[in-house]
Amino acid sequence: MPQTRERVGVLKKVLIANRGEIAVRIIRTCKEMGIATVAVYSELDRDALHVRLADEAYALGGQSAQESYLNTEAILAAIETSGADAVHPGYGFFSENTDFARAITAKGVTFIGPPPESIEVMGDKISSRIAAEKAGVAGVPGRSETLKSSKEVVTFGNKFGWPVAIKAAFGGGGRGMKVVQGPDEAEAALESAQREALSYFGRDECYVERYLTWPRHIEMQVLADTHGNTLWLGERDCSCQRRHQKLIEESPAPQFPDEVRQAMGAAAVKVSKACGYTNAGTVEFLYQDGEFFFLEMNTRLQVEHPVTELVTGLDLVAWQLKIAAGEPLTFGQDDVQRNGHSIEVRINAEDPSGGRFTPSPGTLSKFSQPSGPGVRLDAGYESGDTVSQYYDNLIAKLVVWADTREHARRRMLRALEETVIEGVATTIPAAEAILAHPDFANGIHSTKWVEERLDLSELSVTPQESGEVAESVLRSVTAEVAGRRYEVKVWLPEAQQSAGNGAGKAAAKRRGSAKSVTTGRTGSVAVPMQGTIVKMMVEVGDAVEEGQTLCVLEAMKMENEVKATMAGTVTQVKVSTGDAVTGGDVVIVIE
Repeated sequence: MPQTRERVGVLKKVLIANRGEIAVRIIRTCKEMGIATVAVYSELDRDALHVRLADEAYALGGQSAQESYLNTEAILAAIETSGADAVHPGYGFFSENTDFARAITAKGVTFIGPPPESIEVMGDKISSRIAAEKAGVAGVPGRSETLKSSKEVVTFGNKFGWPVAIKAAFGGGGRGMKVVQGPDEAEAALESAQREALSYFGRDECYVERYLTWPRHIEMQVLADTHGNTLWLGERDCSCQRRHQKLIEESPAPQFPDEVRQAMGAAAVKVSKACGYTNAGTVEFLYQDGEFFFLEMNTRLQVEHPVTELVTGLDLVAWQLKIAAGEPLTFGQDDVQRNGHSIEVRINAEDPSGGRFTPSPGTLSKFSQPSGPGVRLDAGYESGDTVSQYYDNLIAKLVVWADTREHARRRMLRALEETVIEGVATTIPAAEAILAHPDFANGIHSTKWVEERLDLSELSVTPQESGEVAESVLRSVTAEVAGRRYEVKVWLPEAQQSAGNGAGKAAAKRRGSAKSVTTGRTGSVAVPMQGTIVKMMVEVGDAVEEGQTLCVLEAMKMENEVKATMAGTVTQVKVSTGDAVTGGDVVIVIE
């Protein structure tokens, strides 16, 4: 199936309303197709890789996602100023936001994704369940309406059995999802899920469904044009997860009967057609004991789309652009060929020591990338760039292809060994442990396998540090004129070499990785990382037990419980909800 790179006739300039590796990924395909690219950026991303690669870049202002990448008016202003005739939302942020899609199309600008009506049906996980049922595709048992209180969670759990899952109605990727083991956890879990959903997706509606005991997460990539053609391209197994977020994905799924594959593919097409879907999308299922259940539809490009690209030979971003430009698919279902095996590892800025996967923001003082046959790296950072606490912690996606699954597994282990990242802790050691485990090698795992069966208790990771790299006198610096970013070259004194953008590669040393909530002195509870306090659980005078949750810290769009290191009485509370803290800051004192 040849993959063409001809220029799309009606798309001349694409604004990418996103950041990180997905923005870089989209920019590269646009360049190959002769399409001009426009980046947008927050104050913290002023010198990010996606900004450096784009043809033009415009400031959104602000630091947090709410202030920048979720600021509709700022993005619309950038579209107007740049003259972009199309917008690609990437994944996350506004990629599944109906109001944003309609705001784009109302300006006469092409939205590179499905029609707003499809997003409205499938972007809302509740209405997508209803649509799937009408199409004859059964879903996981659950409530097809938003939760108004934790009492509804308790009622559902008592009827269908515990545990249950609370999920964000307008999100995905494990954000805003909490597993509730019993009635006593319902209220806190719902509050946490709503906070995460609002922070990451801009909406806090949630719903509840049954939590399966040992499922596999298998999803189908679909592609649909505006001429009535809808195809499934193949499945991806995304069962290796922690905190309900994927670590490793692969295609094809191991130990997966072909008759189930064909039935699941047909079901994915039915669901897509039921909502009038066009462009690239993913229909997700849970598979257990030979049965599969509709989970949700992601009305966007998935993080793990490269494994499908490597086994099919298709560039999904290129086809997104072509479909958005009105072009028909040039191949049919019988023409789709899947060859070999592909595995993707997400390299996140997280410390997996002891299996805790603690967020680890900081500056990449060194990033040596792997290469060799069958190796692809989609990265959003280079050496010298900073992974901020305000955004997702994905540094890069390492993807390999080989003729067999075992060959791909060994190739991935080799590529991970070649990958060197200094300055922050990463999930690479955990990925190596997963890939080397006999269960993974034999294709015997589930969404709960990492957290319940994989023993990472002895894993200890400390970020390596490196000194400053060689100085350079001629520097590229940035300037903004009317919101547009420009680069100019100037000569600076050597003493100023540590200032400037990420391209300068000046390395900032980073503290060692925190293994847990630290104790500066007896009874002093400190936070293990930079972040924002989103909930306080205690006040002065409260009696607490060792291990009791004292407050909740949000870092890199993940909530982390800060727990008591000893039993006693709270004598000082040094922070309040909404306060920003730095790793090592004492927040509570216990005596």
